[in-house]
Amino acid sequence: MKGNILRITQLGEPVLRRRSKPVRLPLSRAGDRFIDNMIATMKKAKGVGIAAPQVNVGLRLFIVAPQPSVRYPKAPKMPPVAMINPVLVKCSRKMVTDWEGCLSIPGLRARVPRSQTIEIEFTARDDRRLRGKLSGFVARIFQHEFDHVNGHVYLDRVKDPRTFMTESEFRKLRG
Repeated sequence: MKGNILRITQLGEPVLRRRSKPVRLPLSRAGDRFIDNMIATMKKAKGVGIAAPQVNVGLRLFIVAPQPSVRYPKAPKMPPVAMINPVLVKCSRKMVTDWEGCLSIPGLRARVPRSQTIEIEFTARDDRRLRGKLSGFVARIFQHEFDHVNGHVYLDRVKDPRTFMTESEFRKLRG
């Protein structure tokens, strides 16, 4: 796996609560290496996404990369996609409430409502501006990471605090 492992910021560190700045394009060689480092860090932590603020960098950049795992056994398999200067164009009214966790808030889970379907726009690593629709789990990951670049964490969106549980209790629940 190419890339260096970066330290994951933890809840309470100021970068997680600040709105991130746009990434200057085209991407520099250092920017490209930074994306490799984010992907390596996310994979080592067994995440399905990671945002720049989670590695202490306040830029509008995140990775979406669902993979089936112990944490997300039903996740679709998708190669990591770097989403630079993302925009959430449109959200469906239909909401789905499901479990979320976060690499910056280890050991905790809660149920979070998110739009079922979203329209998005972002710049890809190769500098192309892309637009598309996402639904289900991939849409959830995008919205979770998009929150990070806007200074929010999933805890801010929990409607029923009684759904909070530890990761170990969550694993028992999932069997």
